[in-house]
Amino acid sequence: MPEARGGLGGAGPSRYLPIAEHGLIGDLRSAALVGTDGTIDWYCCGRFDAPSVFASILDADRGGCFELAADVPSRTKQFYFPDTNVLITRFFAEDGVGEIQDFMPIVDDSREADRHRLIRRVVCVRGALPFRARVAPRIDYARQEHTVSVEQGQALFSAPSLTLALTTSVPIETDGRDVWSLFKLREGESAVFALDRVGGEVLPRSCPLGEAEELFDATVRYWRRWLSKSRYRGRWREMVHRSALTLKLLTYAPTGAIVAAPTTSLPEQIGGERNWDYRYVWIRDAAFCIYALLRLGFTDEAKSFMQFLSQRIRVGENSSGPLQIMYGIDGRSELPEELLPELSGYLDSAPVRVGNAAVDQLQLDIYGALIDSLYLYDKWGEPISSEHWDTVCTLIEWVCDHWDQPDEGVWETRGGRQRFLYSQLMCWVAIERGMRMAAHRGLPADVMRWGRERDAIYRRIMRHGWSDERRAFVQHEGDTVLDASVLMMPLTKFISPTDPKWLSTLDALGEDLVSDSLVYRYDPQASPDGLRGEEGTFSICSFWYVEALARAGRGDDARLAFEKMLTYGNHLGLFAEEIGRTGEQQGNFPQAFTHLALISAAFNLDKTLG
Repeated sequence: MPEARGGLGGAGPSRYLPIAEHGLIGDLRSAALVGTDGTIDWYCCGRFDAPSVFASILDADRGGCFELAADVPSRTKQFYFPDTNVLITRFFAEDGVGEIQDFMPIVDDSREADRHRLIRRVVCVRGALPFRARVAPRIDYARQEHTVSVEQGQALFSAPSLTLALTTSVPIETDGRDVWSLFKLREGESAVFALDRVGGEVLPRSCPLGEAEELFDATVRYWRRWLSKSRYRGRWREMVHRSALTLKLLTYAPTGAIVAAPTTSLPEQIGGERNWDYRYVWIRDAAFCIYALLRLGFTDEAKSFMQFLSQRIRVGENSSGPLQIMYGIDGRSELPEELLPELSGYLDSAPVRVGNAAVDQLQLDIYGALIDSLYLYDKWGEPISSEHWDTVCTLIEWVCDHWDQPDEGVWETRGGRQRFLYSQLMCWVAIERGMRMAAHRGLPADVMRWGRERDAIYRRIMRHGWSDERRAFVQHEGDTVLDASVLMMPLTKFISPTDPKWLSTLDALGEDLVSDSLVYRYDPQASPDGLRGEEGTFSICSFWYVEALARAGRGDDARLAFEKMLTYGNHLGLFAEEIGRTGEQQGNFPQAFTHLALISAAFNLDKTLG
């Protein structure tokens, strides 16, 4: 057996790549993280929220991985095949140069859609190179044992819940649990590894070199055809398009759901407990994603997500409102949170969580995010149907009845409910956008009542959300804590971006929460959130800050802050949820929230700069 990554045994830091040292591939159903050393550290087969097959990013010893690399000392570089989500990892050695082309073919809705194929194509482009491979699945978060059988160049990994077939064009061996291979390629030669989910009508099948090349070409065509619909022609085309491609990768095609991130439990603080499962559909995150994609001209995703949502509305059945804050990618409403003691966590940052207990929280802001996106879809996409208008009216009526109650807020704090300014702001957005749609289309609505409630929210925020002591709008009523979520006030057109009260708030945020363009959500010491430890700066807030500066007429400051933020992206232009003290990516990766905010900031900064 070839030596395992970082040496056999031990779980020191050298066995964990930094979170940012990964690229993402996927097939609009599931996704995998590929390290810059060629190792697949995270893969859930078939669905984003399926139990993991490879999870060495959460436990270097027990999580399982798919190693593939040059078997000699080498330097590596990683990039995406232009305008696609096909990932290339290159190895530069003394005697040659080789590369791994990683991708997951996009298939239609035929029975082959259940195959869920992951292809790793190895090519020697110069000289000659030896390679090593080790396939070590640890199925169901390493909770299920499996058997291995090898016949005619194909390995079958069989566990109670899952069967995987590995086909390859090079000889393989097994020790009864893992499969490995040592092989050498000369210039122009290639090898293929294909990992398929099999069972039922999906039978094991080989993946010849020619077929792998055809699938590579077809996958490239798919991504380029999709991206060609983009209308963005601004200054930051490469970064904006990479963010769009990433958001598309986080879409679950069978239902139109969009996950917040493809990973679970990547820590917001090394050694801390702020480790969450983000492989679900947050109404807020997904609605903001739709806004970002609509800005670029992608309307199909918005239509699919609206259909997903229309089936979730349940008036009177949920004490937290007609919508939950999140759902499973298949629309399920129950997401019980459990701990996985089998996995030690990234750099021993336990616990590893599956599911999310925040599902039962009340977060009033989701209605504003959603209805704002529906308003934009009606404006930039196609007129919403009468059925969808009925849904909008139902949601707005509920908001009119409940906007003034305390909730857990946008940051899902576990420290008790408050009357958060951001929650009230987004309730105002929900009603105001509904009134705009009704007026523009002549749609039936109780605009007299809606107007009264909209105005009541405005006056409540201006009277109780403003602190004379801080000369700023604050996190929640009855306190003087600052919160970066108020950056959305001018972005939602609640307040003029040059209003003296807003400019004073912007200066206060800059003094208290901004560090070299990076923005903290809030100070957890000043505003306890029910959790121990610290966190990094929140990247969506940093991009909100860019927009707020631009709208306030500070275009040069905004551009510098934006360019600085781009330097914190990884080598592929991907961002996690947070940035640590030394510039490292923290939290689940890549994060939809961050990429959608990047798109919005770039779009609006382009407009400001002319």
